[in-house]
Amino acid sequence: MGWYRSKEHLIALSTALVMILPGCLEESILIEEREDWDSDYYLIEPPETHDDPRNFTVGHPSKNETWGNASWIVFGNEHGGNCCEHYLAATKEGWILNFGGEYPTWSEDRGHTWQEYLPSIFSQIGCLEPKPTVPGQEGLGEGSIVQATNGDLISMGWFPYPSSSGADQFYAFFYDSEDQEWSWCFNRTPEPFYDRSWQVEVIGPINGGLYGNGPYASLVISNFWHQVQNIGGQISTDGLNYDYFGFPDRNDNLDILEVDLNPESLGQEWDFTKPHKEMRAFPVPSGGLYFPNYFVDGRDAFLDTSLNWWTGVTLNGSSLPSQYCAFDSSTALHCVNTEGTSLLHMISWDGGETWGNHTYNLSEEATEIEEWEFHSSGVHDLFVLNVRFQSSDGPDVDVAWHVRGFSESMEPDMMTFLGQGDLDSTSGAGNDIRFDFASMGIMPDGGAFIAYHDSTDPDPLFGVEVLIPKSYMS
Repeated sequence: MGWYRSKEHLIALSTALVMILPGCLEESILIEEREDWDSDYYLIEPPETHDDPRNFTVGHPSKNETWGNASWIVFGNEHGGNCCEHYLAATKEGWILNFGGEYPTWSEDRGHTWQEYLPSIFSQIGCLEPKPTVPGQEGLGEGSIVQATNGDLISMGWFPYPSSSGADQFYAFFYDSEDQEWSWCFNRTPEPFYDRSWQVEVIGPINGGLYGNGPYASLVISNFWHQVQNIGGQISTDGLNYDYFGFPDRNDNLDILEVDLNPESLGQEWDFTKPHKEMRAFPVPSGGLYFPNYFVDGRDAFLDTSLNWWTGVTLNGSSLPSQYCAFDSSTALHCVNTEGTSLLHMISWDGGETWGNHTYNLSEEATEIEEWEFHSSGVHDLFVLNVRFQSSDGPDVDVAWHVRGFSESMEPDMMTFLGQGDLDSTSGAGNDIRFDFASMGIMPDGGAFIAYHDSTDPDPLFGVEVLIPKSYMS
């Protein structure tokens, strides 16, 4: 474990990250080594077949116990990221997607080879006249990407100030899963579009009136405009042509609609439809899109399949307990909330009527939680929570908890320290060392991939898990 900052630091950190542990830990207790911890795991592929295999320390999440090292494969911004972040997602076919940089990038073989979609004037279909970026302004784009329930990939790229007019530009990138082809479209909407996008599917079929009809809709919001001024977003019913789409005022009193959040069953595709948590919305299996805690008084908003807005409530008339919620294929509705240096994971199996919960308390070690994200796989009964926190002794620490078997117990069974935990970075333009947001995904084989940042690279990295439970093979 010499590669980590120090054994003493790991002892203190492991002790501080105890979730629920009766009694007190004696300071003199040393970390126990458990040499047979990996007997229930297998290497899904030899790590040495990749360019950058690394070992990350793993241990028990609620005991003063470290188990050893787990194999991960590490990638940098040459695999789809940029100076400050990665925008990661997975597909049901096993692709790793990254739209952290200028164009959609993906790997179909767990990171051995990578492809990037570079649009050409000949690939544009049914769109406005193309306006490519100005020479010398390459590399400034950033985007978002997610798989729709029918297998299509909906994504967008934002190119800030690439033209002589100084106006930012919005390019839609679309992968048709049936034709297995990419296409792209330049869009210029009446409202300004500023900062990285968040993107999500609106479950259809959509009868959108002036916005058109389609099997689903793709909704894109701007990180800056939506959160700061609530200007609105862009919507498309074909994945290519987007129109400005207004949002209700946060003080509006819209009519109430009961929304069915209690699906009887869901397909595997629902393990891959979760948008980045900053979208603050999730697709609804019965149709539409749900925005928990959208209004200033805590009420929820709901966008129906006709693209009309409502005040949303569950079938028992309640609001959801967090802005950050998502379904997976198990039909579980996961929500995560933060307060200070604690995170609360909640699960409902009955559409939000009752909840189980588990608290991750970092108050002993963290001065603040900087970035975080979660994903779940219903197929593998797996929930993974990733947190980047400011430690009390200076550097930021990247940690991930695996909850295997969340349908039986919400307590995590493994804690992983990603990277060396030796770098202090801050989100936001103007900072020398930046890690702007957390990002992660879970592949169909149950392996997680998670962004992190340490001193081994000037820009954020992401790791792909190689050591997988043997139970996932069945």
